[in-house]
Amino acid sequence: MKFNEALKTIKTYEAGKPIELVVREFGIEPKDVVKLASNENPKGCSPKVAKAIADNAHKAFLYPDDSMFELKEALSKKFEVQDDNIIIGAGSDQVLEFISRAVLTSDDSVLMSQVTFAMYEIYAKQMGANIVRTASYQHIVEEFIEAYNEHKPKIIYLCTPNNPTGDATSKEDVLKIINAVSKETLIVVDGAYMEYAAAKDKQYSITPNDIIDFSNVIYLGTFSKAYGLGGMRVGYGIANNILIHELYKMRPPFNISTLSLVAGIEACKHEEFVEESIALHTEQIKRYEEFAKEQGFSYIDSYTNFITYLFDDKIDSTKIADELLQQGVIIRNLASYGMNAVRITIGTKEQNDRLFSVLRKVLS
Repeated sequence: MKFNEALKTIKTYEAGKPIELVVREFGIEPKDVVKLASNENPKGCSPKVAKAIADNAHKAFLYPDDSMFELKEALSKKFEVQDDNIIIGAGSDQVLEFISRAVLTSDDSVLMSQVTFAMYEIYAKQMGANIVRTASYQHIVEEFIEAYNEHKPKIIYLCTPNNPTGDATSKEDVLKIINAVSKETLIVVDGAYMEYAAAKDKQYSITPNDIIDFSNVIYLGTFSKAYGLGGMRVGYGIANNILIHELYKMRPPFNISTLSLVAGIEACKHEEFVEESIALHTEQIKRYEEFAKEQGFSYIDSYTNFITYLFDDKIDSTKIADELLQQGVIIRNLASYGMNAVRITIGTKEQNDRLFSVLRKVLS
């Protein structure tokens, strides 16, 4: 069978290792495995959301309301936008896919930072587009504008806060980039971790209302991180209604499940859970910063629910991640991104205690 030629240039996305894999490969009891690799909320989801999912489990045989009216209504109130400014996806990843399919051809290029979310490249390459990267993992305004002027990309991806590094771009700098490019270039502001950035420093807080008046900008958000619904796969895009109308042509029917829809609607009612989650994170990430200083290596100042440790040539990130894995602690090795670094989700106090205990032994 002959496959699409574009597939030859695409590497399969490497997701964080699941607990089940560690149990199978190393014979460790599930209760003894600590997963700090996929940036899930260590508190889980709101108990009220979990109850709503359980109470509606008997509806699993039914297709969801394909208009997603209640969820869009909740998001429109939260962000002060209109229903027709919103599109719902199976995670914000699916909205990224809609964007690539709606906009790109094999004659186009896309622009992103040197180290950023892998799916930008994967979806673009599926359409045969060319990938252009800046020299830095940070979103430096001058680098983006210079690359834009040289390559005239069809899409620019601004991931803020950035995954997998954790740094963020100020609203001022994002607006500088937006205002420097043609309206024929679509700018994607990916705010999957925005709740954490907004809580840490308001100058890094970007809302859909900040970009809704630009016809060529879309804001992406998700319930997977701060709301603790990674397993339910609910994300959204918010933009000018003309852009959303075109993206809807890419959307399959019933693209999130009945229970995912229930979870998203209920989650919007309980913002106090997000506040509690961020409070736990703010308390615990300080321990990671102190640990790095104690051990003598650096880290990227994080605006997310994870931290990136940067190692020198005396420490191999692959060996560190592998040895932790064998002892039941799952973190994310960033060697595949060309970095001698690891990304660690900030867990509960108990999970973090375990991580520090094992990592100290491995480093010594």
